[in-house]
Amino acid sequence: MSYKKAEDILPIELLKEIQKYINGECLYIPIKLDDKLDWGTKSGYRNELIDRNNDIYLSYVNGISITELADRYYLSEKSIYRIISTMKKICN
Repeated sequence: MSYKKAEDILPIELLKEIQKYINGECLYIPIKLDDKLDWGTKSGYRNELIDRNNDIYLSYVNGISITELADRYYLSEKSIYRIISTMKKICN
């Protein structure tokens, strides 16, 4: 999130009206619901996790042990079990 100076982007009448309510303090204006993206969409991290989880599941199906997968992906065995369980539901 970046900050913008209200005086640079708002009409002076609107700026004066806002100053009646909040003068010199920070104000967060949320994004319109129509424009809101799902988590990780903008950065691409969501797709990276999907790809990683697919790789984990395919490796498991091809005989790689839970312990080895946990070591390989720096995750706990419990996390690997959770990912495999989720992927089974998606793939079946």
